[in-house]
Amino acid sequence: MTERHLDTVAITAGRDDSGALAPTLWPSTVWESGGLDDTRDRAGSLRPDAFYARYANPTVNQFENAIAELEGAESALAFGSGMGALAAVVFAFCGQGSHIVAQHTLYGGTLAFLEGPCRRMGIDTTFVDASVPGSLASAVIPGKTMLVIVETPSNPRLALADLAEVAAISGPFTVVDSTMATPFGQQPLSLGIDLVMHSATKGIGGHNDALLGVVAGEKDLIDALWQYAVLHGASASPYDALNALRGIRTLPVRIRHQNESALALARELEQQSKVTWVGHPFLPSHPQHSLAKEQMTLGGSIVSFEVTGGIDAARNVLSALSLVRKATSFGGPESLICHPMTSTHIGLAPDVHAAMGVTDGLLRVSVGLEETSDIISDIVAALSKA
Repeated sequence: MTERHLDTVAITAGRDDSGALAPTLWPSTVWESGGLDDTRDRAGSLRPDAFYARYANPTVNQFENAIAELEGAESALAFGSGMGALAAVVFAFCGQGSHIVAQHTLYGGTLAFLEGPCRRMGIDTTFVDASVPGSLASAVIPGKTMLVIVETPSNPRLALADLAEVAAISGPFTVVDSTMATPFGQQPLSLGIDLVMHSATKGIGGHNDALLGVVAGEKDLIDALWQYAVLHGASASPYDALNALRGIRTLPVRIRHQNESALALARELEQQSKVTWVGHPFLPSHPQHSLAKEQMTLGGSIVSFEVTGGIDAARNVLSALSLVRKATSFGGPESLICHPMTSTHIGLAPDVHAAMGVTDGLLRVSVGLEETSDIISDIVAALSKA
């Protein structure tokens, strides 16, 4: 088959043979078998799609197949949330005495998971500054480190990890959380990364109506992950998978428009006297701008910025907005804004906030599909109240 453009794959991938143009919904949690021998065969097989929904579901399979095609992967596995995907990856490949290397700038839930449940179960994590060349590789403990986990761009300050450098690390499996980039922003597997992970709740689903996580990679790794995941039970809902499939169909158009608007907003924010810092990977002022242009095709839909005046100024900005909505997710059609210190990264220790650059005045904007000038006008006007 002729290799098709990724935009075309978003339309053609993840379909069954029914001829239906809309995804087929299979809401059933269980399927009737032909008897004892048939039940035994299904129960003992790998990812049976007509047995029990915790093992597999045809609608979820369509979503998984679509993600695998978009990521250039042999296989993919969906979960009930992005955190469900992360937990399954960690517990599938790590046990008591295992070691993980991760960057110190991560989504707050990921940090809390690695520092909380993982540490209690005897899985230690070394956190490093992934922007420092060689820092991840130097933290690997041969024979003990099972995973190297990076999130690039990272939440919320949009720091990058060098994917080629991560892929070159030998020994542990390398895992990239690519949620903020989407498959249209970067292709980690093509650079040699072992597993790529998404909270598909965000840009992939794209409509704030699907709670999903997904992991893609080589078939053998995904099959090993499934054997744990079927016991872990963070199964994806067929309803959410259907909504995410719908989101995939428009993903390239959405993410390009959002990227253009985000970059325009970032440039405008750099001109505002009450803004001390602006982050977007495609801004020339981003400290890893050259790396972003090298490994990313789109900088993404997120802009982070700091306002003078700390938390009081941030509160005033949020209160003055009339178009941009106050909510903690990202990647949907509506522009959203949040204060990471009191939302996505709440509960972390002050020294962790300091290391990550999560300050009292930091705000994160998920740029939606509204007219670009309207988004910019709303935020600039709100800044006058900071």
